[in-house]
Amino acid sequence: MLKSNYRVQDVIDYSGLEQDGLYLEGTGAMVLDHIDRVAYAVESDRTNPIALERFCTHFNFEPMVFAAEDDKGTSIYHTNVLMCVGTNFALIGTEMITDTARRAEVVSRLQSTGRDVIELSNAQVSSFAGNAIELMGKDGPLLALSQTAYDVLTEEQRERISASATLLPLAIPTLELAGGSVRCTIAGLHLSPRH
Repeated sequence: MLKSNYRVQDVIDYSGLEQDGLYLEGTGAMVLDHIDRVAYAVESDRTNPIALERFCTHFNFEPMVFAAEDDKGTSIYHTNVLMCVGTNFALIGTEMITDTARRAEVVSRLQSTGRDVIELSNAQVSSFAGNAIELMGKDGPLLALSQTAYDVLTEEQRERISASATLLPLAIPTLELAGGSVRCTIAGLHLSPRH
């Protein structure tokens, strides 16, 4: 279907890495900054450094890896749980990045791109505020997020996001019972359409 509707030049298959127990769980493991070409990734068994390096080499991204934990000391296993990178803003649960020097590097890198870095509390991350994705709508950028996530954002945070994207809250309570949210349900297409 993708080849019939989009220009697909290469298909890169990492499935052979599975036999060696090397995993890179795509949209969960990495949050990609498509403008500045940075792959933000939380250290976990779902983000193998060899597979990540291979991905970054193939797709011209710089890996930026960091450790993260929730307020109970449990490791975060997917990067998209705690951060979302949009065109003009980034949402990030900075408190969860365990190494303070690395935390400062991540925030600095995001700020160096001119983005408004909107910090999320642990409670907001637990309510899926980091699990959002910027999409391009016919009238401009949209931030797709769950109603749960929208409800925990402060008015100031909503205003800062709204400066560059229309908030699009979606009610998905059943999915959230299983621990996922809007970002988990959407894969981005960065291919040129066929005409």
